[in-house]
Amino acid sequence: MLNTIDTILREAGRIILREKDPEIMQKEGHANFVTQADRDVQDFLFDKLTALMPESAFYGEEQENAPLTDAPTWVVDPIDGTTNFIRGLHHSAISVALSVEKRLSLSAVYNPYRDEMFLAKAGEGAMLNGKRIRCADTPFEFAVVAFGSSLYDPSLVARTMKACGDFMLKSGDLRRFGSAALDLAYVACGRVDVFFEYSLSPWDYAAGMLLVREAGGRVELLNLPGELLDFSKTAAVFAASATCFDPALPIVKSAYAPKEG
Repeated sequence: MLNTIDTILREAGRIILREKDPEIMQKEGHANFVTQADRDVQDFLFDKLTALMPESAFYGEEQENAPLTDAPTWVVDPIDGTTNFIRGLHHSAISVALSVEKRLSLSAVYNPYRDEMFLAKAGEGAMLNGKRIRCADTPFEFAVVAFGSSLYDPSLVARTMKACGDFMLKSGDLRRFGSAALDLAYVACGRVDVFFEYSLSPWDYAAGMLLVREAGGRVELLNLPGELLDFSKTAAVFAASATCFDPALPIVKSAYAPKEG
């Protein structure tokens, strides 16, 4: 099935590459945008993925979603990094994961600008363009930390900046790329060593979470403990290589206090 998903995402990527002047619309919340290309890609993925598995449900960013069930469910972000897409920064990705009985079964993250396809299947490892990938073993004092700013939730700004300040004093360097799916993929392939963001929706992190785990890294959702996927609210996501997980986790936790509810 991964080969078929590879083909579907590459075809969807051509929709993104063809768009030179995206039609931009504002969604609810600060700096929250959607383009017609987001909707076109999601429609394309809905048709292809539900045809591939007719009994499956579809959970996507650009629609109203029912609660997650045990049924096979595609979890889709048609363009993760929409602001990057709008501004022509060429760092955006299509993110697709498959949940079965509320566990991640497989995932794909595709950056059409670099023609990089990250794929993972539970228990079988992670790949980049057909080659096996692993998290890096860089010592924490030299680690590169990627982060998301949770800009849709003003209450998290100060906490995010506190964690960034602590990382600046204790790790190698920081990066803010603007696509959580690619940040997690970069942890998986060893380009960065740590990633955190205090508020992400399931379509932002589901595919990348499986990539990291299958590449030998670790992922913790600070406010959603448990073995099964829980899409009832946004997640505070922390991911790191096995080498950097333990020294980085206290920094992320100390700056974060879960909101009530």
